[in-house]
Amino acid sequence: MSITATPTPGKGLLSPTNHALVLIDFQSQMAFATKSIAPELLRNNAALVSNAAAGFHVPTILTTVAEKSFSGPMFSEITEAFGGQPMLDRTSMNTWEDAAVIEEVNRIGKDRLVFAGLWTSVCIVGPVLSALEQGFEAYVITDASGDISEEAHERAVERMIQAGARPITSLQYLLELQRDWARTETYDMTTGVARKWGGAYGLGITYAKTMFGASEGGH
Repeated sequence: MSITATPTPGKGLLSPTNHALVLIDFQSQMAFATKSIAPELLRNNAALVSNAAAGFHVPTILTTVAEKSFSGPMFSEITEAFGGQPMLDRTSMNTWEDAAVIEEVNRIGKDRLVFAGLWTSVCIVGPVLSALEQGFEAYVITDASGDISEEAHERAVERMIQAGARPITSLQYLLELQRDWARTETYDMTTGVARKWGGAYGLGITYAKTMFGASEGGH
């Protein structure tokens, strides 16, 4: 029996309406000891993810730990993208153990969650394993998360994958939400985010548009 292909996306792909984003503890105190990724790249990728989610109107939870007493404010690249959205401050290292965060998860009502934050081995492993155990799907943006060493980050990612989490990257997140360049309503936003925070890919977009007026939406 043959299989018939159809021009439809796989159910495992992310779309702007089928998930919620959870950004955890992007704070200065946590960043000081993060060594698995350069701090400027971490901030760049956090900005890329945040502006992608804001641009596609993805429901997003921003949470901090001990913001006023110890860990400091969340990265401005994130808070500016979400226009002053309030953050949920916690005492628990595991975000999933905070009642206010879980109330917001339930209010949003998405069974697919995407996580990023600091540190991978604590602030991300805790809620990801907890969410998976309760029947949620979990995706982890691995290059918008970091830890005290490459070893700590990689072992944490492996542990989450073994439990069923799906790893993705920052640029992949943006492009997966767009997915079709013919979607003109978000084309300028997507290429704008890529040009500003997409690294060499963004430079390529700038070059093509400046030199040739090129557009990915054409054939």
